[in-house]
Amino acid sequence: MKSAQKWRIIFGWLMCLFLLFSSCTPQEDTAELAKQQGKLYIVTTTGILQDAVANVAGERAVVEALMGSGVDPHLYKAALGDLQKLRQADVIIYNGLHLEGKMGEVLEKLSRQQTVWAAAEGLPKNKLRHSPNYPDTHDPHVWFDVQLWSKLVAHVSERLQKHDPAHAQEYRQNTQKYLQQLDSLHQWAKQQIASIPAQQRILITAHDAFGYFGDAYNIEVRGLQGISTMSEFGLRDVSSLVDFITKRKIKAVFVETSVSNKAIEAVQEGSKQRGQQVKIGGNLYSDALGEAGGPAGTYIGMVKANVQKIVEALK
Repeated sequence: MKSAQKWRIIFGWLMCLFLLFSSCTPQEDTAELAKQQGKLYIVTTTGILQDAVANVAGERAVVEALMGSGVDPHLYKAALGDLQKLRQADVIIYNGLHLEGKMGEVLEKLSRQQTVWAAAEGLPKNKLRHSPNYPDTHDPHVWFDVQLWSKLVAHVSERLQKHDPAHAQEYRQNTQKYLQQLDSLHQWAKQQIASIPAQQRILITAHDAFGYFGDAYNIEVRGLQGISTMSEFGLRDVSSLVDFITKRKIKAVFVETSVSNKAIEAVQEGSKQRGQQVKIGGNLYSDALGEAGGPAGTYIGMVKANVQKIVEALK
């Protein structure tokens, strides 16, 4: 009796293991499925890029991102599963401008054998912001100016049309439709930010990711860290920002979904000790989209969520 019960338990565990492993689809199957359907398999680094490419490619591609919601691309290192995706990709698209700082070597090696694009390479150099600390380096956060992001989308579309000329007309149609949506988003963002009184139109965040946003929508921007979260902040940086906050009597600062809250919390505490009560105005999406399927899970949704939080906190 005991022996029979023992074998039933063993058999049950074996069935569980079988179901577990049979439900795991190897990465190669995603690429293979795309090819069977006559689609491109495109891998992007960030979810923000994935959204742009998917809008251009439409039904002609399966587009996957390496980095999900809340992931900091400045610090991201490719895992084994990522390398499998990259090797299977028909096209690899990354942001460039040193956004993916720790993936540079991997992307360079892959470019010798595969089709690899830096999406930001198609942007006019005179539209890029220079880093204040590194004159030869550009700010990679180009998606915060919706008009500039539209130029990047158009560049990606042109590259896809050349790569897959048989479906060029479809890419052009998808792009035209999406660019109209982005133009409406840009106009809406301008109107919303303009509703904040000029003297209160100051955006303070953990790192200097919103420079393009400030230039495009006429709002002053300050970040505790530089344009990359790989840079460190010190007591002098905190003290300087606290001085600025108390002098300008700023009532709200913002944290970011892909960056630790410690930096801004230190600024908040320092301001409190100086007699200036500063609230956390919200959690902004900086280097990553929100959860897939959520209101900020697309580029348009992310921009809208950020603008709404900024306006509500600063008006």
